[in-house]
Amino acid sequence: MNGIDERFLTRNGLAARQLAALLLNHEQDTRLPRVRDFAAQLGVGNGTIQAALQMLEGAGAIETVARGHLGTFLVRADRTILWRLAGLGTLLAAMPLPYSRRYEGLATGLRDAFEEAGAPFAITFMRGASARAAALLEDKVDLVVLSRFAADRLIEEHPLELVADLGPATYVGAHGMLLRHGTSLEQRLRVAIDHSSEDQRMLTERAFAGRTDIEWVETSYMQLGDLFASDQLDATVWNLDEVPHGQLGASVDILPLGDEITRDLSLRNSSAAIIGRAAGAAALTAVREALDLSVITTSQSEVLRGERIPSY
Repeated sequence: MNGIDERFLTRNGLAARQLAALLLNHEQDTRLPRVRDFAAQLGVGNGTIQAALQMLEGAGAIETVARGHLGTFLVRADRTILWRLAGLGTLLAAMPLPYSRRYEGLATGLRDAFEEAGAPFAITFMRGASARAAALLEDKVDLVVLSRFAADRLIEEHPLELVADLGPATYVGAHGMLLRHGTSLEQRLRVAIDHSSEDQRMLTERAFAGRTDIEWVETSYMQLGDLFASDQLDATVWNLDEVPHGQLGASVDILPLGDEITRDLSLRNSSAAIIGRAAGAAALTAVREALDLSVITTSQSEVLRGERIPSY
């Protein structure tokens, strides 16, 4: 049982482990629910809860103090021990490949925030929001990082929950239209589209909506430079953070997105979101309560400004 003391495999121990998951959501120096409230929530007797609390204190997971009629207060909690006893394990998060400094900063911030929260955490990198979503639904990862727009669409269609929204410019700095130099938007265009990226697909289709003279070219951003250079591509919409610097050269112009709707969609896609499976309610609640989102955004900003070396 990952090093859990055999005492925690008894009836009282099981209650202690369930209680550990609940206590992850309590701030230090706050009043705990009454013993009978915990007992009702876990479906056990008051004596079992009292024994469970004593076990957690004996394991160094918590320290409580009784303050008369005010109740019992949680004065100290070791989240690392609570997390281990709760059996939540190491959380594996899937996020985009760290090709841009913004994604490197995001990965660094996530690492910092989870370490501060005392939650065992690891990152795997996967290209394409659809691939990351599939890994989440297939129980291969516990959390997924993607745009808020893509997150909302997935939550509508699947039993998933939003864990956190990190705010504007945490996922993408800006989107723009890439147009081969010397090409007119009025002519017939060969336009790159990446169906593995929900955001890029939606933005590109919206930018060229209503046109019947488009030849769609399925590709990935790693192929953009070669396709533009070899005259196989005329245009696309892309995350400018991921445009391969220096590889497109003077052969490609970067234009602002054309209309208010597309700009609005691009703005909504700029926020990074973290989602998880609804079935993992205990872990999701613990993550939601434990994560300090300001740690993530501060670390990301430091990496973006070049004040910190990415570490993830």
